Amino acid sequence: MENIRNIAVIAHVDHGKTTMVDELLKQSGTFTEHQNIGERVMDSNDIERERGITILSKNTAIRYKDYKINIIDTPGHADFGGEVERVLKMVDGVLLLVDAQEGVMPQTKFVVKKALSLGLRPIVVVNKIDKPAGDPDRVINEIFDLFVALDANDEQLEFPIVYAAAKNGYAKHKLEDENTDMEPLFETIINHVPAPSGKDENPLQLQVFTLDYDNYVGKIGIARIFNGTISKNQNVMLAKADGSKTTGRISKLIGFLGLERTDIDTASSGDIVAIAGFDALDVGDSVVDPNSPMPLDPLHIEEPTLSVVFSVNDGPLSGTEGKYVTSNKLDERLESEMKTNIAMKYENIGEGKFKVSGRGELQITILAENMRREGFEFCLGRPEVIIKEIDGVKCEPFELLVIDAPDDCTGAVIEKLGKRKAEMVSMNPTGDGQTRIEFEIPARGLIGFRSQFLTDTKGEGVMNHSFLEFRPLTGTVEHRSNGALVSMENGVALAYSLFNLQDRGVLFCDPQTKVYVGMIIGEHSRPNDLDVNPIKGKNLTNVRASGSDDAIKLVPPRKLSLERALEWIEEDELVEVTPINIRVRKRYLDPTVRKRMAKK
Repeated sequence: MENIRNIAVIAHVDHGKTTMVDELLKQSGTFTEHQNIGERVMDSNDIERERGITILSKNTAIRYKDYKINIIDTPGHADFGGEVERVLKMVDGVLLLVDAQEGVMPQTKFVVKKALSLGLRPIVVVNKIDKPAGDPDRVINEIFDLFVALDANDEQLEFPIVYAAAKNGYAKHKLEDENTDMEPLFETIINHVPAPSGKDENPLQLQVFTLDYDNYVGKIGIARIFNGTISKNQNVMLAKADGSKTTGRISKLIGFLGLERTDIDTASSGDIVAIAGFDALDVGDSVVDPNSPMPLDPLHIEEPTLSVVFSVNDGPLSGTEGKYVTSNKLDERLESEMKTNIAMKYENIGEGKFKVSGRGELQITILAENMRREGFEFCLGRPEVIIKEIDGVKCEPFELLVIDAPDDCTGAVIEKLGKRKAEMVSMNPTGDGQTRIEFEIPARGLIGFRSQFLTDTKGEGVMNHSFLEFRPLTGTVEHRSNGALVSMENGVALAYSLFNLQDRGVLFCDPQTKVYVGMIIGEHSRPNDLDVNPIKGKNLTNVRASGSDDAIKLVPPRKLSLERALEWIEEDELVEVTPINIRVRKRYLDPTVRKRMAKK
């Protein structure tokens, strides 16, 4: 068994996990001289690159001297917390990255809590020490306090510290050392991360922690070997979480090095490999020796807290922009998503509607964005929280919300959150004109809050939240205060009529946009909905009059992104998603039907 070290990189969003893994890859000599390497090579899909976030945990391996270091890069958003939790079971140590300026953030707490409870001893990396406002000493004290608050043991409290600026490619043991390369971090990993505990001579034990899919070989499970050795074409037994067992053969064994995946013949205990050969492979399943089966404990997967209904687009413009519009296509696509994404569930509720449940809005909108880019066309309903019954009491999910806002905006933020049933837990000024406030809030109180929050803090506020627990239902939560401007005609919107409508509220569409009866073209400045005519042209006569030929000045419309549209809509509205446009519409397009339904 070669010298193997398995580590995961954990941190809050934007503290530099992926950039750090890039530098480790480059400086370990894993890439050859002629390979052209981009930035953030681990973020492989388009959305990850555009938004600068990691969505799926990914693994890579690097060679350093005589060691093989398996590194798993994890997501930082709470919506993907399920991914991080599973990954931590597969490693022997973690690198905890903390920004030298921002310090400890809510996701940091969420992930550290999981890591400490599994008995892992973190290596703390204070990243971005080149920031002018960075204060590494304060950050180290914050981390120490956090570890104490989370009941860390004495060994975990004596954590090794490395200071780094991953973007500039250096790490060091002490702040006064010179900036050279990442060598100190490599040394710390090798000295402080324990070697895997399994033995090659024991019977095989291997557990799957993420899934991949390949059209040729079917499901691929990325797994860690806890004991024994595995080879291609070996006969093995698959032990599932529900206790059922099936025997089969390993048809493909894949090893990792850098960004490459290579077919290998054997692998020994402690290594991380990918296997194929079973259709029924799921996350948390064990692959064991058929002669002495000893399955590992199944992984606990956190349950979804939010659901959104995907439905077939039945508006007047359906089928004109998308390639896949039928319910069969939607069903197939959602089913294939569930093969690899186990933190989500879906059910067919009839009439071309599918209820998709996930860990948060971001997770569901990313699925919708991916489908839209593949040519799907569908409608989304308003997100709803999942209510569970615990001991006969109806309970809803609560979140821990941490807000950094300028001092002069805190009053407005606290007032708005109070109406959404939030409870303030702590409030500390951070010293640079900002205040950090923590709240416990029902998850449904957060739906639609972000855009309001950005307005109140003039775009300077930062909000982060992570799942706390299920608690008994609280009262009603305040909804959107403004009504909608609803089109009462089919046709093309004209500048002349939009000019006259812009006093009534904020518009969502440009001139020359196709509109239809029941489509929402703007937000009304008052609480009620208003039916308007956006296609009315100017009456042309041959009589001249002063003032009738004034230039039309239009205020630029508010363009709705998928997230903003989902947050904005109410119960009786839908978001229509096509590869080209995102529109908002009423659930019932006909005004008379709409009035009748509102009475019910």
